[in-house]
Amino acid sequence: MIKFLEKLPSEECPKLIHRVVDGVCGRSGPRRTDYGERWSLTEWVELMNTLSSFIRFAVGRGCSDQEIQERLSDLDTAHAEAVLQCVRSRFDEIRHALVDRTNGISSTQLQDFNWQLKLALSSDKLSSLNTPLLNLNLDLKENGIQRTVNIEMNKEELQTLISALEAANKVVLQMK
Repeated sequence: MIKFLEKLPSEECPKLIHRVVDGVCGRSGPRRTDYGERWSLTEWVELMNTLSSFIRFAVGRGCSDQEIQERLSDLDTAHAEAVLQCVRSRFDEIRHALVDRTNGISSTQLQDFNWQLKLALSSDKLSSLNTPLLNLNLDLKENGIQRTVNIEMNKEELQTLISALEAANKVVLQMK
């Protein structure tokens, strides 16, 4: 479907690709009316979806220039070079937009955290306790509202939290 891009003269291609990147980054993308009747409505939608997906894939996977060129081997050199130049020049901007998009999936986001390790020497029930405790303060942002959650954990609870975070990290690494 990216082959439809060749209906556009190569000198006009960078402008279109930059507009597609604008759309990926959450700004106004290209409008079909700006490009005349080069593509049917179906071709236009397929081209925009294919280009957007390709750009997200290339940046999300951190593809090298060579990998991008290999994936664009169906296009002529001028059009492939226009896509490569655009992705290369706006890589950081696209990556930032993709991270923001991913973060926006959840309504609650972790902004910051702080922790303290304490040793409880005694309590009102025991004169000699000697139990290590972890105080964890999480600064969360939920629907634009900042709030703090304080958690106190003993050694076993901390170990459970660490195991859950390691399991989550393992899943994230497998997705890459």
